[in-house]
Amino acid sequence: PHLQCKPKAVVSTQSTGIDRIAGTAQKTGMLVLGGGLVKHHICNANLTRNGADFVVYINTGQQFDGSDAGATPDEAVSWGKIKSDAPKKPVKVFAEATLIFPLLVAKTFAEDFSKTKK
Repeated sequence: PHLQCKPKAVVSTQSTGIDRIAGTAQKTGMLVLGGGLVKHHICNANLTRNGADFVVYINTGQQFDGSDAGATPDEAVSWGKIKSDAPKKPVKVFAEATLIFPLLVAKTFAEDFSKTKK
C-alpha cells in the first residue's frame, strides 16, 4: 500500500523542481556532497527564498583554486544563498564526501536506534 507521509528530504535532479520546492518551503537545508553544477543550482534555488536555513558542505575543494566546490559558506551568505541569521552556523567539512557522508549517516541512525531501544 502507498504510505502517505511528508518527506524529510527531497532529492531532485531538475532545477525547476528544486526552485519550486525551495520557493514554497517554510525552511530549507542544504547538504551538499561535492560541488559544481548541482551545488550551484541548489544554492540558487535558495537565493529566491532569501537563503537556506541550514547548510553543510562536504568536499575537498579549496578556496584558492576558484572552483564552485572551493567556495565557503561565507561566500554564499554574501550572495543571499544562505541566511545571514541562520539558526545554526553553516559548516564546510574539508573531506572526501564518499568517506565522511556514510559515517555521518551511520552515526545519526545509530544514535536514533539506541534511543528507541531504551
